[in-house]
Amino acid sequence: MAAGVLEVATIKRFEDLECWQEARKFVSLVYELTKKDLFRKDFELVSQVRRSAISSMANIAEGFHRSSAKDFMKFLDYSRSSIAETVSHGYVALDQDYLDRVDMERVNHQANIVWKKVNNFITYLSKTSTHRKRTNKANAANKTNQTNATNRTSSYNQ
Repeated sequence: MAAGVLEVATIKRFEDLECWQEARKFVSLVYELTKKDLFRKDFELVSQVRRSAISSMANIAEGFHRSSAKDFMKFLDYSRSSIAETVSHGYVALDQDYLDRVDMERVNHQANIVWKKVNNFITYLSKTSTHRKRTNKANAANKTNQTNATNRTSSYNQ
């Protein structure tokens, strides 16, 4: 699927996607921060924030292996939602003094990087998908015109 939908020779694995690579950094940051003394004792919040961060990364990988650009874009949108959820959990941690403002800025900074990469990739897929649809419609119209011309020629020759 991936090479067919993307039509990019250099991207054969989800690990090659910049948005996935940045999401991986985002997950690493979340793990680093959730190991802090006070934070790590809040098992439920640690679990929730880690799962949402992991989901941001996993949805990119899962979407990559879907059968269409439309499905891939849906999973990229899920990834964006998981990023927002993770940031929201970060504010809970900030309010509970598990994180300080500098940590929260780091979370926001990396979240914005991932968010932008995912958005840019959605835009790319949308444009290539739209172009492909137009090309397919044009090709279908050309085939119809050729068939009609052939049929007219055949009827004249009879």
